Amino acid sequence: MFDTLSDRLANTFKSLRGKGRLSEADIDATARDIRIALLEADVALPAVRAFIANVKQRALGAEVSQALNPAQQVIKIVNDELVTILGGETRRLRFAKQPPTVIMLAGLQGAGKTTLAGKLGQWLQKQGHTPLLVACDLQRPNAVNQLSVVAERAGVAVYAPEPGNGVGDPVKVAQDSIEFAKSQQYDIVVIDTAGRLGVDQEMMRQAADIRDVSRPDEILFVVDAMIGQDAVNTAEAFRDGVGFDGVVLSKLDGDARGGAALSIAHVTGKQIMFASNGEKLDDFDTFHPDRMASRILGMGDVLSLIEKAEQTFSQAQAEEMAAKLAKGPKEFTLDDFLAQMEQVRKMGSISKLLGMLPGMGQIKEQINNLDEKDVDRTAAIIKSMTRAERADPHIINGSRRARIAKGSGVEVSAVKSLVERFFEARKMMSRMAQGGGMPGMPGMPGMGGGPGRQKKQQKQAKGKRQSGNPMKRKADAAAAAARRDQQQEQVDSGDGGPLGLPGGGKDFELPDEFKKFMG
Repeated sequence: MFDTLSDRLANTFKSLRGKGRLSEADIDATARDIRIALLEADVALPAVRAFIANVKQRALGAEVSQALNPAQQVIKIVNDELVTILGGETRRLRFAKQPPTVIMLAGLQGAGKTTLAGKLGQWLQKQGHTPLLVACDLQRPNAVNQLSVVAERAGVAVYAPEPGNGVGDPVKVAQDSIEFAKSQQYDIVVIDTAGRLGVDQEMMRQAADIRDVSRPDEILFVVDAMIGQDAVNTAEAFRDGVGFDGVVLSKLDGDARGGAALSIAHVTGKQIMFASNGEKLDDFDTFHPDRMASRILGMGDVLSLIEKAEQTFSQAQAEEMAAKLAKGPKEFTLDDFLAQMEQVRKMGSISKLLGMLPGMGQIKEQINNLDEKDVDRTAAIIKSMTRAERADPHIINGSRRARIAKGSGVEVSAVKSLVERFFEARKMMSRMAQGGGMPGMPGMPGMGGGPGRQKKQQKQAKGKRQSGNPMKRKADAAAAAARRDQQQEQVDSGDGGPLGLPGGGKDFELPDEFKKFMG
């Protein structure tokens, strides 16, 4: 959603890099470019004015003028102000002291309230709660049926005593649902209310009546992130007519310009609490202003990526895989490779996962053009192999490749390519697991420079040119020996040794906070 804004900001900051000192004219030009980028992203004018004023005030101060790298300091200021305009700190749900906690969803028709009710219910269930979805949208055709289907997919309970389609009293349903939840020991009630195509008095009155009888702990305003500044106008009308405590952004994966997300918290004074960024029930999570600001500026979202990995991968599986790789590359089979792929697939779209990595904005087009079905094709190839072939791919010859290709519906070259890539990946993963790390970073376990690399460097060192004069060679060797003797004397006498540590470092004690890293 923020691709256009991200590109404009990246181009703006590119002109700042390489400048040792920023003049007032540089800052004014940068502020002007940022203002244009925000207005093009459909951000509300009051939010743009406040944002630019704060950026200019801080950029013209000592914070930038005395910085070692002024350009990076300006980027940091823009990041801080983006976090502020998006709501500041992450806002969490408030739970009732005595269950059930009542959460009421409000918003226009088409904003995605019913689907979001299912996503919220599943999310709450994963947090250890027992939610109950309540069907209070009795006007829209098939709204009750839709909520029932969504609840079944999410694996949560639903309370729908009325058929809907214009039949039933939504206020009574909301009131009765609280007693039903208490009797059945549901600790959270999520009330799905009716929406309209526009803000009207009847809608506001009904929403206010449901609020009065259910006395919700949280009223969440669901807004379609794709409707731009109109979302802000609707939010203001709801805030004045019914009132709400937080905002939920739906359809954040759309191709709109993202102005609603950057405007709504500033204009209404209510924070964005959740964001829905896909059609699947899992495409829903807490909204973190700092992480969203980082994504907009192309710095990735590593924390969200780590959280997704922790939710998907079990500690036992990770330890088992690490132990296999440490034993040697042959222990890692195509079955293990397939299991790892399936685990990654559970984390969601590969494109979205890559987009969370820092610097991926530079290859945005390649990421967007990724074929998600490549993973499925790879899985089909592996599943077309026999157990013996998965355990030892070396036995896969020409006739076996032809059989596997026919069974998985791919070309023979695709099978050959997969096996070759598997051998390369296995070799690299095994080297990293054994402390060799990534090539090109010698001397640091886990960061590079495996044994082969170190031997090569030693060989290069041994091959250093020596003088052709025998007397000169003898003098150089004597000087080197004298330096070694002098260093040894410093160590033995406690004068500090080559590292400047007392006693050559024999009595040196690491601080307690570092000892845990030394095994």
